[in-house]
Amino acid sequence: MNNSMTPAITFTSVRKTFGDVVALDSVDFSAPKGSVTVLLGPNGAGKTTTVRLTTGAMIPDSGVVTVLGLDPQIHGDEVRARVGVVPPKPAFYDQISGWDNLQFAAAIFEADESMALEAAKRFEIEDALGQDVGGYSTGMRTRLALARAVLHDPEVLMLDEPTAGLDPESARSVLELIGEMAGRGRTIVMCTHLLHEAQGIADQLVLLEEGTVEAAGSPRDLIRRYMSNPIVIIDAEDRSMLRAAAELDGVLSVRYDGAAHLTVDSIDRTSDIVTELVKRGARLTRVEPLDPTLEDLYFEIQRVHRRSQ
Repeated sequence: MNNSMTPAITFTSVRKTFGDVVALDSVDFSAPKGSVTVLLGPNGAGKTTTVRLTTGAMIPDSGVVTVLGLDPQIHGDEVRARVGVVPPKPAFYDQISGWDNLQFAAAIFEADESMALEAAKRFEIEDALGQDVGGYSTGMRTRLALARAVLHDPEVLMLDEPTAGLDPESARSVLELIGEMAGRGRTIVMCTHLLHEAQGIADQLVLLEEGTVEAAGSPRDLIRRYMSNPIVIIDAEDRSMLRAAAELDGVLSVRYDGAAHLTVDSIDRTSDIVTELVKRGARLTRVEPLDPTLEDLYFEIQRVHRRSQ
């Protein structure tokens, strides 16, 4: 994927409130052109608000948002013409067919019918285009929303929980689409709370929690920053015996998630830790150095921030 340093999207000190509720508070991040930026966080973290501010559907209380060098508040029509969006609950004209919905979108984006049909084929909904959208399942509506979002080959694609309601095969096609578009220099921003979806496709992660950015950067940089010490996973027939691991030399911290995840000052400590646990009567069933996943990274960042509060 092409990670140009030129940002396609920038948020600078962006704040957005809804009455007394702070949706975003002093949010700063940028999405480089040709990259995949994944906004991670639980429901209510501010991911959808971020998408709506990007397209100009909302305006910030303060701060600056730019998209492709434009201010969505001022150049909203131009921004929307160059951006594709898949919202979490896509809206359609339910009393007309899927094809009519796509043709309507194509007219707005000044795209021809062949592009609309190609988009429908990409998500395997061409056989359902003659049906009224009101009869579509949740998965079919999501596929139609995806086709509508990409039919004009947008420079920026915003995906808000794009695999919700999709079967595993369709979800995989969405992730393949992300890789394919980024490979052609398009910029992708995907919101998700499903950590496994971001694994392997994210050039940049932005972790949102209660409207603030807890951490942002490439997965490699974040792992180096938050998980500089190695982690060893140890399991045992009687997991209560693993509680003793926290007392051993070289063990900096322990997270219990079924098995014990030991953060150690050196991987060379592993054999001594195993020997000591066995001496204390533990019958070990697993000893494995951890190759950190995004899930491991996410929970470690959460742990670090909770500890610092």
